[in-house]
Amino acid sequence: MLTQGASAIGIANIAMDGTVLDTWYPAPRLDEAVADSGTVRLGAQDVTPQLLRQVLLDEDRRVEQVAVRTRIADLSAPPVDAHDAYLRLHLLSHRVVAPFDLAMDEVFDMLNTVAWTNKGPCLPTGFENVRTHLRTRGLIHVYAIDRMPRMVDYVLPDHVRIAEAERVRLGAYLAPGTSVLREGFVSLNSGSLGPCKIEGRLSSSVTLGAGTKIGLAGIVTARHDERGRRIPLRIGERCHIAICAGTIGVDLGDDCVVEQNIIIDPATPVDIVEEGRRVSAWELAGRDRMRFYRDPDHPAVCMRPAEGPAPRIDAEPID
Repeated sequence: MLTQGASAIGIANIAMDGTVLDTWYPAPRLDEAVADSGTVRLGAQDVTPQLLRQVLLDEDRRVEQVAVRTRIADLSAPPVDAHDAYLRLHLLSHRVVAPFDLAMDEVFDMLNTVAWTNKGPCLPTGFENVRTHLRTRGLIHVYAIDRMPRMVDYVLPDHVRIAEAERVRLGAYLAPGTSVLREGFVSLNSGSLGPCKIEGRLSSSVTLGAGTKIGLAGIVTARHDERGRRIPLRIGERCHIAICAGTIGVDLGDDCVVEQNIIIDPATPVDIVEEGRRVSAWELAGRDRMRFYRDPDHPAVCMRPAEGPAPRIDAEPID
């Protein structure tokens, strides 16, 4: 985990009661010169003309847009406030840092529940009155009432495909060449380290190696520890998790296959047919070239060595 710092200048939406709704950082960066963590408001002389035009009071939304500078002294330390949390999410989606490089366990707790609209974020409380004012500016679309916003409203990484914007959260890390198809989902502090094809669900704290494919309705889910924090889950390169298949808390090495309708978790009994013995799935965690499959002669899930790598996923994946 990185112990260096980070900093960025951005625009924060702050409700009239002081609630931080979001903060957008267009150019976050690592910064070893940061001594203390925190956020300060900036004056006109400290921001570019483009950002200065966004400093305003939106009376219809009951929100003040302010320019801020946020600094994080140590990325391995927990976030101190909502601005800090948003900077960490931006660092991930801008590919400045990779998942597991920084402390993310308490980020979700720092964020406030927000009504995400096409006119900007609003407080959910009393929103119908706000909607009445906003309708003078056109039809109002409420995308969600949630703590986490869509990534594409803040960061649009190069050379990726996202079929459904709602299904990729800010804080996702998508390597160039990755496709997230319509039923795919990628949470924060999670994503692909190389070209991947995702048509299933990735929980937070999951990484996929280059060339991995997650099939329709597949799941890759990191388990929680005793304190409720996600335990990082790693899937290796060139793996294939088929339709309605997945792993819950069991790492996979390179060139692994989980055939359709098979879900493995640490306690799943697995028959190693060639060795004539049964183990629990956790004992196989992290191994390369495993193929999990069903055999009518065995009541448990079976495993044998995978035969050859999965098909290559090019930089411009094709459905």
